[in-house]
Amino acid sequence: MRPIIQLFGQILAPTARRFYQALDNPELMQTSVQKEICDRLIKSEYGKTLGIHSVDDWQRVPTVDYDALEPWLNQKQQQISLTPEPILFYEKTSGSSGAVKWIPYTQSLRRSFNQMFCVWAHDLIVHGPKFSTGKLYACISPQLNLADSQNLQDDLDYLDGWLRWFLRPWLVMPNKLNRLHDANLFKHQLALALLEAEKLEIISIWSPSFLQVHLKYIQENQDLLRTELHNRISDHRLQYLGESNISWMQLWPNLKLISCWDSANAADQAQGLRSQFPGVLIQGKGLLATEAPMTIPLIVAGGCVPVLDEVFFEFEDDTGSLHGLHELNIGKEYTIILSQKGGLYRYRIGDRIRVTHYYRHTACLEFIGRHQAISDLVGEKLQETFVNNALTMLNLQETNFKTLMPTADPPHYILLLDSAKESPEIIAEQLDLALSESYHYKRARAIGQLAPAKVLISSQIPEILVSHRIRTGSIWGGIKHPILATSPISTEFLQELKLEIGQK
Repeated sequence: MRPIIQLFGQILAPTARRFYQALDNPELMQTSVQKEICDRLIKSEYGKTLGIHSVDDWQRVPTVDYDALEPWLNQKQQQISLTPEPILFYEKTSGSSGAVKWIPYTQSLRRSFNQMFCVWAHDLIVHGPKFSTGKLYACISPQLNLADSQNLQDDLDYLDGWLRWFLRPWLVMPNKLNRLHDANLFKHQLALALLEAEKLEIISIWSPSFLQVHLKYIQENQDLLRTELHNRISDHRLQYLGESNISWMQLWPNLKLISCWDSANAADQAQGLRSQFPGVLIQGKGLLATEAPMTIPLIVAGGCVPVLDEVFFEFEDDTGSLHGLHELNIGKEYTIILSQKGGLYRYRIGDRIRVTHYYRHTACLEFIGRHQAISDLVGEKLQETFVNNALTMLNLQETNFKTLMPTADPPHYILLLDSAKESPEIIAEQLDLALSESYHYKRARAIGQLAPAKVLISSQIPEILVSHRIRTGSIWGGIKHPILATSPISTEFLQELKLEIGQK
């Protein structure tokens, strides 16, 4: 298989070469992409309404969020007012905040994702682990809501037809998995398929917690799985599957790469995977959203480089000034405004980045969180970065999962953890002190507006939250667990949560 993998690398080489040339002159490349995107805008009804005649009119294009574009978007038609290109399909996002959004996909937007994949795959083949089997599991999210059956079925649906065709033989693809509407049946079928794939080399998922859920399922149902896999996998692997603490590296000795989110809120969970899979490259996804590919993790660059030949970027600093990609400073933080080839122009995606270093002549960007993720029950205005720092001070060494949730009745905060050394009571006391470093939180506590913070600890918490999010319309593989939830948890769900983990 190694020669075929190397041949694949050679097929991708011209695309990669063009991309690296673009990195040498980001200003020139971005000017060219801006013009290409502006030409589409001019031909669209949206552009005509705004009176855009050339790229010189760019400043007249308003910076918008999804709500501002929704009247132009939410038509579920083959042709919409935002782009002259036909719409292939609409994809639902399941971000960590706000209502569901439907993003239109055109052939050009799909090609942008395709281009990003080609550059990434080329870098892995040339600079990454020596792949020899090519066996790949790409995240499939179950369609647990029947209404979701129009969504992309797996990671590869973002790619062009030729690339999907080329990759199919290497895929670990359980039969009809995407047609299952029952979460446990989905977990069971996926566990069987992964366990049968002894030569599995690459796992590509979104949230690290998605993989953790399936590993937990395998551990908890090992006897049942062993019975079903009798005569289907080797005796020594059946033996590994029977151990009280399964060694995942013995089950998948060829595993070399796990691609998943690893920054901001996913950092702890990715770290958990690193300890479970020593010697495997756990590589961050870079910044990738349903709306657009934004950065590509490149081994050769030592970080994430922007997809500067497909997406036009503007960066807003804390004073509200906008900067081009070639004007960014190392160490500074910015909020992204993007324009892409599917009909989103000057779109506030809400992601914040920090410039880590430069590769060639282009800034490398690290995702640091959502812009203005703030929880405000009674005026305490807790901000995500502050909460993240407060939780770091608690020194939760054995914790891979943590999320702070506001609850309204009575107003207080609940910290959900998958495991911890200390008792919930001790952690709750420390948490209250750490949050009281915020003047507004401290005042709200002092005057009795906020009840003391509480802590719930259970290994089941991540899974219960996922089930709840799926029931409320999220897509499993893409669920993000924020460090700080910004809307209060419902009383009903809180009761259900306590009941599930056996607390009053």
